[in-house]
Amino acid sequence: MARTASGIGAIAPGALLVRGDRIVFAGAEAEMPAAGARPREEIDCEGRWITPGLIDCHTHLVYAGNRATEFEMRLRGATYQEIAAKGGGILSTLRSTRTATAQQLIAESLPRLDALIAEGVTAVEIKSGYGLDLATERRLLQTARELGRMRNIHVHTTFLGAHAVPPEMAGNADAYIDEVVRGMLPALASEGLVDSVDGFCENIAFSPAQIARVFEVASALRLRVRLHADQLSNLGGARLAAIHAALSADHLEHSDEASIEALARAGTVAVLLPGAFYFLRETKQPPVDLLRKHGVPMAVATDSNPGTSPLTSLLLAMNMAATQFRMTVEECLAGVTREAARALGMENDRGTLEAGKLADFAVWNIDDPAELVYRIGFNPLHSRLWRGR
Repeated sequence: MARTASGIGAIAPGALLVRGDRIVFAGAEAEMPAAGARPREEIDCEGRWITPGLIDCHTHLVYAGNRATEFEMRLRGATYQEIAAKGGGILSTLRSTRTATAQQLIAESLPRLDALIAEGVTAVEIKSGYGLDLATERRLLQTARELGRMRNIHVHTTFLGAHAVPPEMAGNADAYIDEVVRGMLPALASEGLVDSVDGFCENIAFSPAQIARVFEVASALRLRVRLHADQLSNLGGARLAAIHAALSADHLEHSDEASIEALARAGTVAVLLPGAFYFLRETKQPPVDLLRKHGVPMAVATDSNPGTSPLTSLLLAMNMAATQFRMTVEECLAGVTREAARALGMENDRGTLEAGKLADFAVWNIDDPAELVYRIGFNPLHSRLWRGR
């Protein structure tokens, strides 16, 4: 599969020509360059399908511990908000993560990353947000960077200091935001640990005004922003993301049409997270029809995290997006390649198979691309190449 005039389309029989870590030709086999420009080594994929490497553009992959007990509580009827009010949720993971060493974080997080890699993922976003103090947030981002060095995968790091109010500052969200914007964010950015900045705009987290303070500092530091927006209620998070030209607005279950129009004008990608929708047994779906109507690009991601989406399968996320949100096969495939790259600001290097882009792609044992969305619990990956290797 390669980029075509109409979006992501099929080329068969097709060919890819790679030099170093870049694609120099992608198209019909009959249109391959003349013999003098052909490669020294040729690999026959024997009719298999090739797609861009998959991109998981929203994860909280680095943390310690789990929240299986809270899962049981929800099965007995407790809501996300009720669990958070009792000290559970994000703060539960915070307690485990603050006491974990870097080695422990790597040991717990690496299997989650390996599960994604095994399904053809070649780039992944990893957020901080389970430390909520400078030392632990630094350790989380350093761990994410180290995971990228340990495996052949591109790791995009996101600072999510505005995830929740830490227990030592309970009831004083404004003072905590002061620490985020005056201390944590500038320090971590100066250390080269931050690729983008995120926030959780919600009644149980931070108001639009508080998130706006974070985004203003991010802009001054020349960092792009993203936002957990309108997941549990409509606080105007999507509109806030649009005002700040965010790379993405994520979740969006409660976004209204005016918010969707604002995202379209801003060129912001909507990242849909069906794993959290499923795991929390939500009933309010994101407004996919409105996103289509206004031409907002839609990405799909796992939202891999310990409390609301303990999911490490991007293939399953595609199936969930199709079955729960009624996304089409083409929308799902674009959502984990082209649009996911756009949600991370990486569309110039990744997301489609075309000359000039990095040679990140996946080779599949399938007869039709729809199989990548259709199957449940089945991995048809034949091989995965990252930067031509």
